Amino acid sequence: MDAFNSIERQQEILRLTHAQGKVSVKDLAEQFNVSEVTIRNDLSLLDRKKLLVRSRGGAMVNSQLGRELSLKEKSHQNSLLKRRLGSVTADLVLEGERILLDSGTTTQEVAACLVDREDLVVMTNGLNIATELARSDSVEVMMTGGSLRKKSMSFYGAIAERSLQNYNFSKLILGVDGFDLRTGIGTHFEKEAILNRLMCEMAEEVVVVTDSSKFDKRAFHVICAVKEIHTLVTDSGIPQNYIEELDKLGINLHIVERTDQ
Repeated sequence: MDAFNSIERQQEILRLTHAQGKVSVKDLAEQFNVSEVTIRNDLSLLDRKKLLVRSRGGAMVNSQLGRELSLKEKSHQNSLLKRRLGSVTADLVLEGERILLDSGTTTQEVAACLVDREDLVVMTNGLNIATELARSDSVEVMMTGGSLRKKSMSFYGAIAERSLQNYNFSKLILGVDGFDLRTGIGTHFEKEAILNRLMCEMAEEVVVVTDSSKFDKRAFHVICAVKEIHTLVTDSGIPQNYIEELDKLGINLHIVERTDQ
């Protein structure tokens, strides 16, 4: 295997662990052509970050750390709840606004609720979002462009990043893979996290929409600290300590009642 620096090696170890469920020190040392001591140090570091769990002779998946699902897999999860979250989030968008809408299945439900709006400009990095909004005669749709990541149907990279820099947006509506009070909000894909960070900088208000399954889950790549968001739309499965902490931070909270509780 080609030479990796320590961060690249650790990211690849995480990828292998999630793909296989479990990895061994011996196999990893051979695969990366490094000593077993080096691999043990890598695994210990990743264990301390709660990104995997050390086990005898290796490591296994941390069940509290969500693996990345494809767009198709995500679309089947909590579909009714996502529609309700999408509706509540869309109600926060005002006439005449220019917004950024992140890729994802929950944000696609937001897009579906915006198709009848007037005087609205939406820029997105999501191919699925643009396709949804293409049904509208009155919403102006802009795309970031860039390289297409087929697993999430989202664009990323230098072209996508440059496309944002000549505009000002009133709101960013952002989906996340993980939401943790201490480490912040995150996503599984590094280059998407980079683009999301820039999106946060270009918008006056950051609105995060996510179902409560994402709480206490840490995605490997951090987008921003929780205190940097302005509004959260989620469901009544949100833990009470999150409600209390978000209130202390002055974050606007919109809670949709779950029907399965």
